[in-house]
Amino acid sequence: MVRKLKFHEKKLLKKVDFINWDVDNNIHEVKVLRKFQIEKREDYTKYNKLSRNIRDLAQKIRDLSEKDGFRAQSTHQLLEKLYSSGLIPTKQSLSLTEKVTASSFCRRRLPLIVKKLNMAQDVKMAITFIQQGLCQTCAWAQKWSPTRPSWSPETWKILSPGWIRPRSSGTS
Repeated sequence: MVRKLKFHEKKLLKKVDFINWDVDNNIHEVKVLRKFQIEKREDYTKYNKLSRNIRDLAQKIRDLSEKDGFRAQSTHQLLEKLYSSGLIPTKQSLSLTEKVTASSFCRRRLPLIVKKLNMAQDVKMAITFIQQGLCQTCAWAQKWSPTRPSWSPETWKILSPGWIRPRSSGTS
């Protein structure tokens, strides 16, 4: 059947836990990758790192004195930037930065915006449009994240079924 392990093999395998394997602890990560149709795991880890940095920055701002003018100015700048990029729903308070996660970055990727504006039936079709160059904003980068003002349907123009192009600022 199975041969008996030699001494050096036993010694090496003492430190390995076959029941709680590290690779199995990324179930949430795999779900998010599948939900948002992200092809590269590195993108998700970058989003995680960015969201962690945002939360750390917000904590540092919170630690400043309430009477400090720099705190108010930096709070306003951070909330404005996060709101315009679509990571938080409103600019009310600094506590909203705690809800910024990697999933909020994934939600603002171009294929999901195209799907959200009902210009594609699903995310997979939106990715296909972008890869084929049918979405002329940035045909090569499905990682591109449009800002909140460019999300409005008035800024997009449908050339023909399946052809998407943003309107230029001079024409209507």
